[in-house]
Amino acid sequence: MKNAVIGNNKQKANLIVLGAVPRLLYLLQQSSSSAELRTECAVVLGSLAMGTENNIKSLVDCHIIPALLQGLLCPDLVFIEACLRCLRTVFISPVTPVQLLYTDPTVIPHLMSLLSRSQRTQEYITQIFSHCCKTAEHQTVLFNHGAIQNIAPLLISPSYKVRMQALKCFSVLAYENTQVSMTLVNVLVDGELLSQVFVRMMQRDKPIEMQLTAAKCLTYMCRAGAIRTDDNCIVLKTLPCLVRMCSKDRLLEERVEGAETLAFLMEPDVELQRIASITDHLVAMLADYFKYPSSVSAITDIKRLDHDLKHAHELRQAAFKLYASLGSNDEDIRKKITETENMMDRIVSGLSESSIKVRLAAVRCLHSLSRSVQQLRTSFHDHAVWKPLMKLLQNAPDEVLVMASSTLCNLLLEFSPSKEPILESGVIELLCSLTQSDSPALRVNGIWALMNMAFQADQKVKVEIMRALGTEQLFRLLSDPDANVLMKTLGLLRNLLSTRPHIDQIMSSHGKQIMQAVTLILEGEHSIEVKEQTLCILANIADGNTAKELIMTNDDMLQKVKYYMGHSNVKLQLAATFCISNLVWNEEDGSQERQDKLREMGFVDILHKLTQASDPNLCDRAKTAMQQYLA
Repeated sequence: MKNAVIGNNKQKANLIVLGAVPRLLYLLQQSSSSAELRTECAVVLGSLAMGTENNIKSLVDCHIIPALLQGLLCPDLVFIEACLRCLRTVFISPVTPVQLLYTDPTVIPHLMSLLSRSQRTQEYITQIFSHCCKTAEHQTVLFNHGAIQNIAPLLISPSYKVRMQALKCFSVLAYENTQVSMTLVNVLVDGELLSQVFVRMMQRDKPIEMQLTAAKCLTYMCRAGAIRTDDNCIVLKTLPCLVRMCSKDRLLEERVEGAETLAFLMEPDVELQRIASITDHLVAMLADYFKYPSSVSAITDIKRLDHDLKHAHELRQAAFKLYASLGSNDEDIRKKITETENMMDRIVSGLSESSIKVRLAAVRCLHSLSRSVQQLRTSFHDHAVWKPLMKLLQNAPDEVLVMASSTLCNLLLEFSPSKEPILESGVIELLCSLTQSDSPALRVNGIWALMNMAFQADQKVKVEIMRALGTEQLFRLLSDPDANVLMKTLGLLRNLLSTRPHIDQIMSSHGKQIMQAVTLILEGEHSIEVKEQTLCILANIADGNTAKELIMTNDDMLQKVKYYMGHSNVKLQLAATFCISNLVWNEEDGSQERQDKLREMGFVDILHKLTQASDPNLCDRAKTAMQQYLA
């Protein structure tokens, strides 16, 4: 059987169909079988596993994993190695549920104890670990069973395969894991710090796979806060190594992984973004990611060319991600990116690619560039970026929607020339529907975009927003459990209630509900920012001609304003004083009656006290209000 199936997928499938697997497993588990027989069974099963994904499915369905794990308890090393080799082949297949490694809690500690048996056990076990560590829980289980202490010595094993698998283990253990990363920093391997071992593995004479994986380990340790971003091992070693991986002469997978890792490394750090942008012409080098593979590619291997054509979209995705990361903070880098040949056209076509990952990466890149006032005014306008963006918003999965709507928020800022055409395209309905999403991020973006749209807008737009959103939804958002949603909704309301005719018009139709909402927020348990924003809305209402009567006839509200004028927080005092200042303003009808009523309620005494306030702004504002009484 062994000789028939080696290298022959058809024969493997035939044997599986004929029911060889249960029989082999039966012989493997019989204690009466000799060690040689059991080993041969494990070898044949291992060969069957080397076939197609369907073969693996059949093996897993026959419960091969528990049988092989049971086999590891046998003392015979040759048999153990055969079982581990087969387990390794089964576990590295994407169709095998990795959870099967963790079902029995005795398995991981037993595998750790087998690490010392031979180079083969070391290679297979570390390979199993690196493929089966997919979640934070998996990382914790391996960490608690001593993965770091047991695997670290393998980094200086005489066997390249063992060193490589151990390195891969550390990269999956450290990814987004502070506990592991903080521990790794202090580990010594043969008297040398682990980070220095990784640095040595990134040298140019080492195999590419090793350089790249070592760079990933240091990247993940850095992102988890275990290594500073200005540490030499990051700035002088890891970053240049990852930039090298992006060059033309690397294989497609290496260029993809290099770019994605580099994007992750510098995402939060503007200094690393600046260094990367001037290393080896990186910005121009990434432009090649879009031209690959070209008709004149030097790929002579036809299989390779076929593979690369199928995977070229991964390169585009990686380039967009890296551009997004590079341009997330620095204006000069953004300019450099948009001036790269056909860059905006590439982003625009990326927004409508069939691959969801490319669309997401392209919109991330666009979002990053949309933080630039200059780009919004120039390249974004020239390329009518808003059109494909609006199309993308029609029916996309949530993660794309979040990015696309964030970008839209920036395109709707008052100085953006795209604001007008977007308004005309019927975007208001779309944004209102986002505010009803279950995802807090989408609710925030929907309301944020409406807030930007309402800023200094004309009456027609404001009325349209109020109509499309509806008062019910507006008040639902004002009691949203998410603080960001609440803040942006207050921002929207504040922008709607600006300029007198608008204030009066909106308050005449919705005054009662708005005052109710203001009361609820000022009475509720909210942050200083929320209350300050609410008092600013009240100050806007106090600036209306007819609207201010809604405050003047509401003694309860006036008492609240009084309370906040005496509050310990200056921001709240300022906002409340501004409100009173608007109410007592002289040149307006009925100011005398308002001044008299507020004097009776004790506001003048408070204002007088505030003119002695230590905060200069508060002091000035109180004096301005007092002058209205004297005029």
